[in-house]
Amino acid sequence: MKVSTLLLAIASPLLASASSNMLGGFLSSQQEVISQDLKVPGSNPLYFCDDPANNLLTIDDVDLSPNPPEAGKTLSIAATGTLSEDIEEGAKVRLQVKYGLITLIKQEAALCDYVKEVDLECPLKKGDLKLSKDVDLPKEIPPGKYTVLADVFTKDNDKITCLTATIQFHR
Repeated sequence: MKVSTLLLAIASPLLASASSNMLGGFLSSQQEVISQDLKVPGSNPLYFCDDPANNLLTIDDVDLSPNPPEAGKTLSIAATGTLSEDIEEGAKVRLQVKYGLITLIKQEAALCDYVKEVDLECPLKKGDLKLSKDVDLPKEIPPGKYTVLADVFTKDNDKITCLTATIQFHR
């Protein structure tokens, strides 16, 4: 589904990945209220799933234009962050995408399969990440509320990051 391009693209600069699948993850309840303390810095709809203090990826900033994203427009993403250690083959992304209460995608994927989409390769090296990406969003994105979650971890199950976003598309 093309709408999946949006949220993966939103998260991808900081996850060093992008594809035509939306990112998501596994929370016990999508109905939980997310604290403003967990807001990802910048002009975006992203939140950390929980306290990011021990994450391997420190996210400095994610800016989207337009924010919120709009069907039929080009979404420009600019992001910066820092990895505290190398990320090797075997890193995974747990993906979940919901349209309202309906789960569209729930899967686990290899992070390194996605990084090629943003001109990176595994292993991702420790240090600063800076990324820009333009994504053409299709006009055909069905109107409604989309909730996504990306739980990203190393092959040894160390948390890289966990991000969530809710986006409302209108006609």
